[in-house]
Amino acid sequence: MIIDLARFVENERPFWKELEAMLDRLAADPSAEPPLEQAERLHYLYRRSASALGRAQTFSSEPELRRYLEWLVGRGYAEIHETRGRKRFQFWQWFTVDFPRTFRRHARAFQFSCALTIAGALFGCLAIQLDPDAKHVLLPFSHLQGKPSERVKDEFESRGKRLEGRKTSFSAQLMTHNTQVTVFTMALGMTYGLGTIVILFYNGVILGSVVLDYVLDGQTIFLLGWLLPHGSVEIPAILLGGQAGFVLAHALVGWGSRLTRRERLRAILPDLVTIIGAAALLLIWAGIIEAFFSQYHEPVLPYGVKIAFGAIQLTALTAFLTLAGRAGAAKRLVGATA
Repeated sequence: MIIDLARFVENERPFWKELEAMLDRLAADPSAEPPLEQAERLHYLYRRSASALGRAQTFSSEPELRRYLEWLVGRGYAEIHETRGRKRFQFWQWFTVDFPRTFRRHARAFQFSCALTIAGALFGCLAIQLDPDAKHVLLPFSHLQGKPSERVKDEFESRGKRLEGRKTSFSAQLMTHNTQVTVFTMALGMTYGLGTIVILFYNGVILGSVVLDYVLDGQTIFLLGWLLPHGSVEIPAILLGGQAGFVLAHALVGWGSRLTRRERLRAILPDLVTIIGAAALLLIWAGIIEAFFSQYHEPVLPYGVKIAFGAIQLTALTAFLTLAGRAGAAKRLVGATA
């Protein structure tokens, strides 16, 4: 049991830093075989850090300390017990297990990201309701500033030929732009989260303004058929960027943590890479759907089919983020205690 947490961290930190430096050297030269003395030192530092992690578990108020030690002990375990060949990156394991677990570990940051976007959407709805001409100020895209019924008429007459011959380039443009926005949203966590808050709120303003504008003009069905197929993935992906931004901001602020800023950032770096990498993959899919599916409207493609597709996609994504990776964790736990 830890009596004095501050003294405990002060006494143990040199051993943690030594283990981290040793693991960094081994990672930089995977083919190197450490001498016996260094291997014994590595094993000692690993056991000491694992013991510190067990003792730190009793302090529920120190999540950053536990997260850092979990990361450090995990690296040490992999170095000691796994072969080089087994350390290769496994995409399927990363996306279907590591990503949803990481998402759930930072669920509060995602919830805050959602709340800010919803607040922005409500503000956008209010602005359009009070002043319909405000959309020329709120909406940055020219094709959204006209009357919704006129756009619906144009889409009906074009019968999906508007993007004929340039769907691939349009899809690539969407992927690039949305990924840039998402990464930028995360990077603005370096402003202690203030920039991330602004981006998420403004995205919500745009979304709320567009939704109410189409609803007031009697184009709700068209709106759902247009937005749901790609928006059911694109919007959550951007919210993931906000989640990563707030995780980064929390590590910078370090409220209640006794770790140094560098240690806090090192502890959350793998989670940031996982969240933003998965968000980029989701945006690639959303770009394909928007260019090759969302842009086709009635009479080419029934609205009911598009709405059903978007709803099923959103349900599947929600179930994936909520449930994926849980069964594997339970099996490993049973195996470890058997």
